[in-house]
Amino acid sequence: MTNSLQVIYPHAAGIDIGDSEHYVATPNDKGSHNVKCYKTFTCDLQRIVTDLKAEGITTVAMESTGVYWLTLYLMLEEAGIEPWLVNAKHVKNVTGRKKDDSDAIWIQKLHAYGLLQKSFQPDEHYRMLRTYVRQRKNLITISSDAVRRMQKAMELMNIKLHTVISDILGKTGMQMISAILKGERDPKILANLTDPRIKASRETIEKSLNGIWKEEYLFMLQQAYDEYIFYEKQIRACEIKIKQQLLQQIAIIREGDISSIPNETTEVKKKGKKNQFHFPLSPYLKELTGVDFCKIPGINEITTLEFISETGADMTKWKSIKHFPAWLNLVPNTKITGGKIISSKMKKKKNKAGQCLRMAASGLSNSKSPLGDEYRRMRAKLGGKGAVVAMAHKLSRIIYTMLKTQTEYNPEIIVGNQTKFRERKIKRIEKQLEKLKNVS
Repeated sequence: MTNSLQVIYPHAAGIDIGDSEHYVATPNDKGSHNVKCYKTFTCDLQRIVTDLKAEGITTVAMESTGVYWLTLYLMLEEAGIEPWLVNAKHVKNVTGRKKDDSDAIWIQKLHAYGLLQKSFQPDEHYRMLRTYVRQRKNLITISSDAVRRMQKAMELMNIKLHTVISDILGKTGMQMISAILKGERDPKILANLTDPRIKASRETIEKSLNGIWKEEYLFMLQQAYDEYIFYEKQIRACEIKIKQQLLQQIAIIREGDISSIPNETTEVKKKGKKNQFHFPLSPYLKELTGVDFCKIPGINEITTLEFISETGADMTKWKSIKHFPAWLNLVPNTKITGGKIISSKMKKKKNKAGQCLRMAASGLSNSKSPLGDEYRRMRAKLGGKGAVVAMAHKLSRIIYTMLKTQTEYNPEIIVGNQTKFRERKIKRIEKQLEKLKNVS
């Protein structure tokens, strides 16, 4: 293999990443390789970078199935060495490996001959934004456990508040829980905290608050409540960091001009739906991307933020509009043998950006937009799961086009496509009708 292939990256190294040890393979003057083993402490990672620079290495391929690669990856980037994070499956799928080659040598050989593909990684700023957004989402997931424990504690005390109000995390529910934890037990006094928008009658609310006050269950409620309040503060701190990061990235794009962003006094707003941000995201996201994704049916501010934090706004990192949904895992993994399709199953891999679009697509079931009509047509044809993937694929192509061409979403294109489909369907039915008439 090495005699017939041309070297693409002559100054390439290969690193086999591990938890406690990294094996680094570099080419030497004798046509062979030098393999060194390094520990994974920060000083050892710095030594890896220093040694690679001293040997004139310009690019490094690393294989890892965990998160152990990230620190070294960032260090190599800062040092001006181009790091390539490669898929472990791609390394194993290339045949011709010799038994006496270590993993690091094999990675170096494949990379030097250009046989590896670089995994997508966002730039430094989007990586920071992604970290904050993922942390906020994790905190929301954890805080939901505290909410369930609050509900369980109240159920054990036979407080049926959750049956008469839609959300115990609203103004009424939180005020009542706080009053209970402060020692109030009278249902009539607790009912006075009811917000006028609550539709349940006063009598029903008082009955729901007449519980069996057990010390151990009150203790459970107190701990769950404190935990929820703690995570709410943590989520708010995450949102502040996200806001600062968005402003920083917008300032870079706009060369320091952020006058179009709402100031602090106009940003504060009352929270609406669950898990909404405490400030409007749309102005920030529109400045960051140049387009407004929220005009697309099924996509809201949070979906846009989570998606952009995973992919970035630069679509040139994907070769074409076909590669983008494939990277998002929104296309079938078709296997063809002898001209016949033997499998079209989806790949079993997690892609957070793809999951965002799947969630958005599932929300199109009740949409009255052209995309909603197309979702229902696809659901009749492919079923629920198939329709979600198909519409998520379409959303990815819409987003790719909007970012690549910097144009806003145009529903008329979808309407035009549906009109053509309807006309073809009418012609097909008319032909079938003519055939039936001729038979009779």
